[in-house]
Amino acid sequence: MTSSGSLRDTYSSPNSAWTFQPSPIIPPNSSSSSSSPSAPGREWSMRVNASPVFDLSPSLSYDEAYGVKLDVKGMVHSFIGTFVLQYGGTAIAMPWEVAKILLQIQWNPRVGGSLKRQEESTLEEELSEDSSDEAYFQDPTSSSPTFPPPKLRHVDEKGYIVRKSVLEESTRPEYVIPLTNTNGIWSMIKKIARYRNEGWLSLWKGLLTSCIINTLSTTIQPILQEVLISIFPSPDTSPPSLLIPIASHLVTGLLLSPLDLVRTRLICQSSMPRHRTYTGPIHALSQLIQYEGGIKGLYFHPHLFIPALLDNTARPFANYVLPVLIATRTGITPDTHPFLVVFGGIIAGCLTNVIVSPFETVRRRLQIQSRGLAAEFKACVETRPRPYHGVVDAMWRIITEERSEIPVMTERLPTGVPEKEPEDTDEGWITFSGIGQLYHGFGLNAGAVIAISLLTAFGGDEESGWTEL
Repeated sequence: MTSSGSLRDTYSSPNSAWTFQPSPIIPPNSSSSSSSPSAPGREWSMRVNASPVFDLSPSLSYDEAYGVKLDVKGMVHSFIGTFVLQYGGTAIAMPWEVAKILLQIQWNPRVGGSLKRQEESTLEEELSEDSSDEAYFQDPTSSSPTFPPPKLRHVDEKGYIVRKSVLEESTRPEYVIPLTNTNGIWSMIKKIARYRNEGWLSLWKGLLTSCIINTLSTTIQPILQEVLISIFPSPDTSPPSLLIPIASHLVTGLLLSPLDLVRTRLICQSSMPRHRTYTGPIHALSQLIQYEGGIKGLYFHPHLFIPALLDNTARPFANYVLPVLIATRTGITPDTHPFLVVFGGIIAGCLTNVIVSPFETVRRRLQIQSRGLAAEFKACVETRPRPYHGVVDAMWRIITEERSEIPVMTERLPTGVPEKEPEDTDEGWITFSGIGQLYHGFGLNAGAVIAISLLTAFGGDEESGWTEL
């Protein structure tokens, strides 16, 4: 008679089978009312955006009639999205990049004394003899006070005063940042921002050029890699060759080497309008083409081509080969030793910086040297008065002529007495030599390697492999 009001008796367990099937492709001629047969259970379809602006991996499409062809529309969308993301990321990292490049090109001589001791001593002796002769013929009863003649300073053939030391403030050009002890990148950032002729805005010099380089690099390199893979396919039984990504990075770096030269010049020039060499990237590129050997000189001059070849080869080689060597020698895999894989990635990244940093420093030093008919480039930091003659000469001069801290002022010696090098007493051999000059920004790069490796391990894609910096 009476029925229970509970719904428990009418409950039936639903079908718990989950099936994942792609949505059926509906021909354009078929009517919208036609429906596909329903699959049992729950059907999941994957929606793909037809125009992904932020799909930053342009790929090659395959057509049965024409073979491999380039998706121009997708490449343009990828380029726009990459440029937007790169501009924001580059603006954040630009102050550290500017400080690192200025530290790399800064000349830090081991001895900060005079470069013309012999000539100055001879000049002072002549002046002292002239003053003694005048005192001999002077009337001792004269009441008018006599003053010694003003001390003359050594000048060059054009009448300019010759600097005795890089630590001398009176003869330092106004656009050159004073040479002081700089403990890392952050210290250099504060020095640039506080200098009256530079300021905070100088930390973003070359921002547009850097963004263009990063955008073109991330767009061109994957396309070149896919083209090389399609031309030189690897067998299915063997792993893909590491030479293909290394070659794609090398070709991309060589193609963009003139833009890298423009970026270095824009960063290293003074922010003062009357001492500024270039007004922008277009003006810098036109001046380089006009006065420094044309397009051929920008690509194939030995002081530009050889450092670019070494830098763009050592970096991808270390990024791709070192992780493989560490994994094969130790036998660790992500499945069995996940934490050791992360630790191995950190070691590989630090070793990459150890290998690449000297080549990068030498490349920056050679990039700021004027060539051809161009006037001498005025950098906002101290640079070597004499040019380097190549990669080997630059690296040898940096190690033997410079030191890792502020140079030492030595006492002036009499005429004919050879100048003595300061003795290495309380300082380490790394501080006394110029090895530290080759590794500016190493701590910053190592910190970035550790941060990216940890983020990739705990929050990234497990199948993405080793993170390339």
